[in-house]
Amino acid sequence: MSIELNSLSYVAKRSKLTRQQINGFWAAWFGWMLDGMDSVIYALVLAPALFELLPKSGIQGTPGNVALAGSALFALFLVGWGFSFIWGPIADKFGRAKALMVTILVYSVFTFLSAFSQNIWELALFRFLSGIGIGGEWSMAGTYVSEAWPEDRRKMGAGYLQTGYYAGFFVAAALNFTVGAHFGWRPMFMFGLVPALVSFWVLFGVKEPERWKKVAKQAQKQRPLAAIFGPAYRKRTIVNSILLTVAIIGLWAGSVYEPTALIVLSKKAGMTAVEAAHMSSYGTGLLSIGTILGCMLLPLIAEKIGRKKTLGLYFAIMAVTIILSFGWAFYLPHGLAPFLIVLFFLGFGGGNFAMFSLWLPEQYHTDVRATAFAFCTSVGRFIGAIVTFVIGALVKGMGTLGTPVALTSIAFVIGLLIIPLALETKGAELPE
Repeated sequence: MSIELNSLSYVAKRSKLTRQQINGFWAAWFGWMLDGMDSVIYALVLAPALFELLPKSGIQGTPGNVALAGSALFALFLVGWGFSFIWGPIADKFGRAKALMVTILVYSVFTFLSAFSQNIWELALFRFLSGIGIGGEWSMAGTYVSEAWPEDRRKMGAGYLQTGYYAGFFVAAALNFTVGAHFGWRPMFMFGLVPALVSFWVLFGVKEPERWKKVAKQAQKQRPLAAIFGPAYRKRTIVNSILLTVAIIGLWAGSVYEPTALIVLSKKAGMTAVEAAHMSSYGTGLLSIGTILGCMLLPLIAEKIGRKKTLGLYFAIMAVTIILSFGWAFYLPHGLAPFLIVLFFLGFGGGNFAMFSLWLPEQYHTDVRATAFAFCTSVGRFIGAIVTFVIGALVKGMGTLGTPVALTSIAFVIGLLIIPLALETKGAELPE
């Protein structure tokens, strides 16, 4: 992906980005890209890793046990994401760039160590610890870009930033196509060490935003977690947390089970195991392309019709496409092609996460912004962990993959009912 950062914007007269702002963006973007890569690697290698590790853990490696254990491990991963709210107060007190660097280093090291797991308990521990780092990277990167970029560029900056995560999907799919299909799942996790290089880039090349420097002393004296539940912020914090919960439940159910669904459909179409693995990579790449497009267009739509209507549009797309992909195409006699077509539009709807990179910073002042961002993006992961485990149990109990995942569309219907309670910030500048 190549972005001409000094030439792309949706306004006629644009502020010129400094070298520091450009470097900081790319540090955040690559960290977020590698974060996305790390997250999807697990989904792509889930089946082969568990078929190997379950017998070593004293558990029979049946498809049902693989589905249940996979959901349990992913739920634990999401719990790790949930604990990533700790990075918010750290960033508000000690700086955005410093916290960003540490989050990248944490998920990089523990993803690498996942390659050496000898049983599912070791893999579960490493995925939990890497989840703590991965979950914090989004809030740190989103806060940094919103504060470091000038007002007339930061909104598109949020859309650009979010494309990094889904570009990571594409990278993970390419690794699975080349490395995973031929050398197995362990080398896939070894690539998790690459983000450590980005961490050192942040350490030596990125300075703290001027906005944060102005309030640093004040931020160090207050209790930001208590502040975001004070009278000024309580309602928006609760509403934002619910909306993030909806997004996490729906998108993660689809993205986690999408590779497995494609493998099932590919084998049903008569493909070999290697061809099915390649098809799962193609599908993940297609999902990524759709999501990147959705992220790029979201800030433009949000500036035109407002934040709430835009999120409603994206949630509606997610509800429809989850039903069409897992509830309809998955059960067709020749469902591979229809599933892939719907998958692109499901990816587009998944661009709704770019809304939170744009919208959350606009609702909080600088002294609590990172804490609010980290909390709202973390709390939903605890609930998402429970739902993910329930889906795994339903897959095993019902003996089918499609219907349990299709049921997650209900979350987006609930989200559509909650959106009117949110704060509309169209046309508002980032609060100091």
